[in-house]
Amino acid sequence: MDSQTKTENCLGWAATDPTGVLSPYKFSRRPLGSDDVSIKITHCGVCYADVIWSRNMFGDSIYPLVPGHEIAGIVKEVGSNVQRIKVGDPVGVGTYVNSCRNCEYCNDGVEVQCVKGPVLTFNHIDIDGTVTKGGYSSHIVVHERYCFKIPNNYPLASAAPLLCAGITVYTPMMRYNMNQPGKSLGVIGLGGLGHMAVKFGKAFGLSVTVLSTSISKKEEALSLLGADNFVVTSDQEQMKGLSKSLDFIIDTASGDHPFDPYLSLLKSAGVYALVGFPSEIKFSPASLNPGMKTFAGSVTGGTKMIQEMIGFCAARKIYPQIEVIPIQYANEALERLVKKDVKYRFVIDIENTLK
Repeated sequence: MDSQTKTENCLGWAATDPTGVLSPYKFSRRPLGSDDVSIKITHCGVCYADVIWSRNMFGDSIYPLVPGHEIAGIVKEVGSNVQRIKVGDPVGVGTYVNSCRNCEYCNDGVEVQCVKGPVLTFNHIDIDGTVTKGGYSSHIVVHERYCFKIPNNYPLASAAPLLCAGITVYTPMMRYNMNQPGKSLGVIGLGGLGHMAVKFGKAFGLSVTVLSTSISKKEEALSLLGADNFVVTSDQEQMKGLSKSLDFIIDTASGDHPFDPYLSLLKSAGVYALVGFPSEIKFSPASLNPGMKTFAGSVTGGTKMIQEMIGFCAARKIYPQIEVIPIQYANEALERLVKKDVKYRFVIDIENTLK
């Protein structure tokens, strides 16, 4: 009975109305099922999605709302059918915790594209009819399929941002073969996602150019992140000098911005992958058609790709740049995230500060 009691009691921080202000909140996790894993959360990354749904920016928030979908922790209990994961394993949970498991995409390990839609880690209706609650909490119960093993030598605080920021840029890079040494990559926006695109680009052997509206990021882009080039996008001479020079572009910007100037930077047959969410996309067909260019959208990745990425990061010693914070600082962190005042990902130390 003791283990059942622990499984049903959870401490988290939740928003209770559209102000988005988080405060301590107790709730029940579902009992451990035969295919489930119960995870003691040690760390949770802070993503802009946490701001969006805490503040009901899409009009579909269900309160009280516990955000957080970049989750890392230690397995404390497993169901009777669980084979792949054992008690004591370091694991991660990303942006979704369920899917139909029998459509063509689920069968291919691309569950994020599930025909019925994946069940998101927070603010979604789970299979048992309850509302999912995220990683700003002491533990979580998840079907083993949606848990990812983290190598013992990879720090859990660093692993957390891989589960959304990392996989969101890794997925289109792999899908569109942006892992060819010697090719050139442009990265638009240097936040949580953009800085991971730079790191992956360098690990793949690409020549990486950061495209930013802010000159203040130049030194860190070049010295800390290892980018080869930095261009301020308002400088028309610099932009003209880059014309038709890039094989690939990853666009992580969610603010509204023009697309034609960036598309002009692609070589013939170049690929432009958009992972940000501006309010609209407008460009001239002449920016796309004559150069045989590809403009693609992408979100996070399937379970196969996520596990592959975690292994790649561990093998290549790729770590996000993080600022570890206590849960009590979460509201300030969300405010700073809105102001883009973070280098480059907040990670909440759940284990030591959520009491």
